[in-house]
Amino acid sequence: MVNQKYLDKAEVLIEALPYIQRFNRKIVVIKYGGSAMLDETLKANVIKDAVLLKLVGFKPVIVHGGGKEISRWVAKVGMVPRFVGGLRVTDAETMEIAEMVLARVNKELVTHVESLGVKAAGVCGKDGGLLKCRRKLGSGGEDIGFVGEVVKVDPKILQDLLEKDFLPIVYPVGIDESFASFNINADDAACAIAQALHAEKLAFLSDIEGVYRDKDDPSSLISELPVSTARSLIGEGYVGGGMIPKLQNCIDAIENGVDRVHILDGRIPHSLLLEIFTNKGIGTAIVR
Repeated sequence: MVNQKYLDKAEVLIEALPYIQRFNRKIVVIKYGGSAMLDETLKANVIKDAVLLKLVGFKPVIVHGGGKEISRWVAKVGMVPRFVGGLRVTDAETMEIAEMVLARVNKELVTHVESLGVKAAGVCGKDGGLLKCRRKLGSGGEDIGFVGEVVKVDPKILQDLLEKDFLPIVYPVGIDESFASFNINADDAACAIAQALHAEKLAFLSDIEGVYRDKDDPSSLISELPVSTARSLIGEGYVGGGMIPKLQNCIDAIENGVDRVHILDGRIPHSLLLEIFTNKGIGTAIVR
């Protein structure tokens, strides 16, 4: 008799088959951030997930942040990280640190992917004019320094890399019309890039399980959320804090051509694969 665990493995592969067929050669943008960037085991799992997607025929693009690592290095040089409305106040010195840290994180991720036998290319938002931006003001209209808001995406460099069978890994530093460097929120950058690439999927890996109907009730996790309901949740005050801009990004992406957006808990091993390749999924999928 065949061992049941082997039969279970076969069932998992069969369950994944229609998703592999549906998304073959389709672009999937993965926004990678939060605790999964700091834990080496979780980091390895995320990279394995992205590589697997690539090897079964998807076209993944990773967009990553590095906020906690930037804060660590800002503190190392004796500065105090400051935030206004969740946005980092970024003076010239902080911008210099942010760009160095993000470039270092980027090349670590490239090395991880390459070690698994897939060609990867690290890309800055300045490369090929990928991310053009303007100065973003704080919620009260205050100047918060070199924080950028994306105004234009030229995806050609990513399209060329995908065409040549590379896995692009992007860090969100862009330039304005005067060619000054700006730090861009990674969620915003991933959303803008997914729209410009007409991605089939956009997945946010973060430190939350998904969207809750009641933020104080863990059992109220919503598996599938139409855009109209997402708007209602924001308008009626069911979601708050950092979830509002994340959910607004999801709505914007859907309204601008992205087919599905997923909010996933990156602290769960292989959450990306579980959401994409299983019937039930584990996070929240925002749909038209």
